[in-house]
Amino acid sequence: MRIGIDIMGGDYSPGAAIEGSLLAQKNLPEDTEVVFIGNKQVINDYCNETGIDISSFEIIHTAHAVGMGDHPLKAYKKHPDASIFLGQKLLKNKNLDGFCSAGNTGAMLVGAMHITTPIPGVIRPGISSTVPNLSGNDSIIIDVGLNPDARPDVLYQYGMLGSILSSYVFHIEQPRVSLLNIGVEREKGNLVVRSTYQLMDQNDDYNFIGNIEPNSLFTADNADVLVCDGFVGNIVLKEAESFYKLISMKNVCPDSFEMFNFENFGGTPVLGVRAPLVIGHGISNAKAVKNMINTTSQMVEAELSEIITEKINM
Repeated sequence: MRIGIDIMGGDYSPGAAIEGSLLAQKNLPEDTEVVFIGNKQVINDYCNETGIDISSFEIIHTAHAVGMGDHPLKAYKKHPDASIFLGQKLLKNKNLDGFCSAGNTGAMLVGAMHITTPIPGVIRPGISSTVPNLSGNDSIIIDVGLNPDARPDVLYQYGMLGSILSSYVFHIEQPRVSLLNIGVEREKGNLVVRSTYQLMDQNDDYNFIGNIEPNSLFTADNADVLVCDGFVGNIVLKEAESFYKLISMKNVCPDSFEMFNFENFGGTPVLGVRAPLVIGHGISNAKAVKNMINTTSQMVEAELSEIITEKINM
């Protein structure tokens, strides 16, 4: 297995990506190779300064990178060989089995749409994360940032993607799919959410159980998959991270809420593309990068892209 990592992605590149890769290498199977994609001079300069030995890693050089504040589509047009795009090209051409980056999320989406490309039948890929609750049974939330504006048919399909992930990676039989809303009544919500409810309620593609309110996310085991657009999902995720920081500072953090510590899960898979892509948090440190690489390895082993391709077109 060959896993590519965007060494230039993230607020603390290249150091966090290099050091995280070294940590991951210790735990990955012997037949798994981590491939650095980035500016070889920058990588070597950092390693020379810190005394880090990366002789066991292959480096695929590119002089360009997408900054965290760069416009994704403009960056793609100007530097299509930037590390976050080159990694996806290598993935598409089967030179890699999986690819991950803690870089510009919008650039990852541009690459997912134009390079890796969506699975036939998938309207828009989405990214998922986990939501812990006091029962100890984590839920999946999709989308958490890839598509801030999503049509009802996209949200409907997110229910399908999340259900497949829950079934085949987390081994939940008949996952319960809910729509995140301001009330449990079907009449509640904005026009998009109400229209999505109608689509979900009429479907037999997955086990839709209705709306769920945010005030029960962390306290009740009500659903296995939570569906929302990327704007709402990203706010939920970041508010949860803030809540984790608050209760950690007060020393009242239960073990189940360690999943809100982004370092522990590292990255979130892009669901609905032809090959395994994982996006990490922009402020990823070495530990987070290690877990992002581990998540990528798990996605490759689970053959999730192949399963989604089969299920989405049944």
